[in-house]
Amino acid sequence: MIPLMSRVAMLSTFLVLSAGLCIAQSAKSPSAAGSSTAEHGISLASQGHCAEAVPILRKAIRNVTVSELERRIGLAGVRCAMTHNLPYDAVEFLQILSRDFPRDPEVLYQATHAYSDLSIRASQDLLRAAPGSYQVHELNAESLEMQGKWDEAASEYRKILEVEPNLPGINYRLGRVLLSQPNPSPELTQEAKQDFEGELKIDPQNAGAEYVLGELARQASEWAAAIDHFSRATKLDAGFAEAYLGLGSSLISEKRFAEAVPALQAAVKLQPQNPLGHYDLATALSRSGHKEDADREFAIHRKMQEANPPAAAPQRQ
Repeated sequence: MIPLMSRVAMLSTFLVLSAGLCIAQSAKSPSAAGSSTAEHGISLASQGHCAEAVPILRKAIRNVTVSELERRIGLAGVRCAMTHNLPYDAVEFLQILSRDFPRDPEVLYQATHAYSDLSIRASQDLLRAAPGSYQVHELNAESLEMQGKWDEAASEYRKILEVEPNLPGINYRLGRVLLSQPNPSPELTQEAKQDFEGELKIDPQNAGAEYVLGELARQASEWAAAIDHFSRATKLDAGFAEAYLGLGSSLISEKRFAEAVPALQAAVKLQPQNPLGHYDLATALSRSGHKEDADREFAIHRKMQEANPPAAAPQRQ
């Protein structure tokens, strides 16, 4: 016969083991249930039952802990949502997939198509809702720009300015389109310059307009004007590497070498792979008496040139 104290100890051990087993089973059951629900949603999606599948998949993707299952849920959700005109659901799936699988080729492929389709649908909605709005002309102009139809794009921007002359950004875009044409004439360049100046009257914070005016002045060897515009561009946008480079280059042209150094150091820091920045910085350092620093920058520039030599000119037949 087992003593009473031994029986009590055995019973306690049994209760502890039973409790542990129950806890383990309860800990596993939500995951198992979640996986089962997710698989059910994926199955529904594969069979075309998207109206039923999408709500299940939306809930499942927030709770799943298995990476590959999360990916399958998201991709099934995107396909279903896009097929059944549920753009907001599609965006929700895409945000999760893009966050957790940023380099996955299939995720990127599906995102490309989905966002393209969403863009087309939104533009169609805009056209139906407000066909005469300036936003429609702006959308048309942007599309024409992408096709390289510069005259047609400029025409669309001018139509916007006829009805909304003080709309920020439009003068800037018009000027940019005019300069994008192959070999713009002096008259066209002057017109573009006026557009950028007009933009700054409407939006004095437009760093892009300041930068292009600086470039136009630099190309015309108007160094003082170039320096002013580039300086303002860097103050408006502290991350504008091209503006720092233009400022440094213009200061070098004015033989203000010591002043050029900080601007070119900023340009190199922002764009360390740009060989021109290193060359101009080396020049400014050399001319301002910093030979050792200049030699280092010249060496960096030379190494970049060796790694990426300019293409050889084609031989004449």
